[in-house]
Amino acid sequence: MEGLLIGRFQPFHLGHLEALRFALSKVDKLWVGLGSSNKPVQKNNPFSAEERKEMILSSIDDSMKEKISIYFIPDLDDHVKWIEKIDSIVPKFDIVFSNDKLTAHLYSRRSVQVIPIPFLKRDELSGTNIRDLIITDQKWENLVPEGTINFLINNSAKKRLKNL
Repeated sequence: MEGLLIGRFQPFHLGHLEALRFALSKVDKLWVGLGSSNKPVQKNNPFSAEERKEMILSSIDDSMKEKISIYFIPDLDDHVKWIEKIDSIVPKFDIVFSNDKLTAHLYSRRSVQVIPIPFLKRDELSGTNIRDLIITDQKWENLVPEGTINFLINNSAKKRLKNL
């Protein structure tokens, strides 16, 4: 059975890692969609799709890498067209993992099972919070996996975030 999990992963954090683990406990293969892949680097989307892919792959173990495939999912202004676009990018899937009510509604109308993802420390584990902690020189390293820490440090994330 195959599943789909879409996120922006700005940056990839421990909540995202737990979501991947949760999804992989339900499916054999997981298609990971990097949302907003067509957006330019900006304050709320400071990392490109390629950079987010690098963060994810550097943060997961080989057994997870064998079970996931990463796809770039562009934003569209029309949700129905967005789902059709996903179908043209991602192989067939049986389950969508999502907490977004509109996404759940649209897929349930297509007879695709939608499973909500349990949130892990949602107040702390949000991309916005982590980006704010980086900018303000507060402790953030305990909120992201080792691979993401290395990526953010090696790519001068603090400087980039401050400049945006």
